[in-house]
Amino acid sequence: MLTYPGFDPVAFSLGPLHVRWYGLTYVIAFAAAWWLARRRAARPGSTWSAVDVDDFVFFAMLGVILGGRLGYVLFYGLSFWAEDPWYPLRITSGGMSFHGGLIGVLLALAWFARSRGRQIADVFDFAAALPGIGIFAVRMGNFINGELWGRPGDAPWVMLVDGLPRHPTQVYEALLEGLLLAAVLWWFTSKPRPRFAPAGLFLVMYALGRLTVEFWRLPDEHIGYLYGDWLTMGHLLTLPMLIAGLALLSLAYRRGETSGNERVAERR
Repeated sequence: MLTYPGFDPVAFSLGPLHVRWYGLTYVIAFAAAWWLARRRAARPGSTWSAVDVDDFVFFAMLGVILGGRLGYVLFYGLSFWAEDPWYPLRITSGGMSFHGGLIGVLLALAWFARSRGRQIADVFDFAAALPGIGIFAVRMGNFINGELWGRPGDAPWVMLVDGLPRHPTQVYEALLEGLLLAAVLWWFTSKPRPRFAPAGLFLVMYALGRLTVEFWRLPDEHIGYLYGDWLTMGHLLTLPMLIAGLALLSLAYRRGETSGNERVAERR
């Protein structure tokens, strides 16, 4: 058994301004996505320019921040909002929802695609390989904050938290939904794939990782289990992702449409 060392959630202070590790993980997430997108856009045959990437990341940032916060309020914090009309703006009370952030990003990138005359599916496919490192960083931010712990357990790597040995489910998610997803999607998108395939694989891989970890992760205390002692809100929100991902993969390989992210002359 390991002992959770405890961390100061504040990375550093500048006078009255306190910069938190959790906030820095979002900076890392956006910076990593921008860097990876620039690298992918610089490949021979890419139809993406550096300016396209900069605008793309700006739209994605808006989607993540607005969608993530609103999603948390709607999925997990309605009871708090009923008591406090300013609750959505109290960003230090409660946090961000991945599923809300995903919906926000999809809407923002669809808007970006329409404004640039691109196929929405191509923009989603381009985005699929970019979030993994950011997901890893944000989940490690949850670990630093000492939140989203799992059930008590007796595995050698469980951590002693407030006198109880708990599964570090933030780290599980960081590895499965973050690093593993990042590695597989980067490899998968290193070659031209049918339209919808990268987006579909992203949904499937994230969903499988999240659904698995949810069996060990404790639900929010004010919500609890939705059924028995195993079904959580995370399960309920993630299952449609798995279904949608499988449907997109099936559609991609059945239709075999070429992606608009590479010029026709460069396709193999």
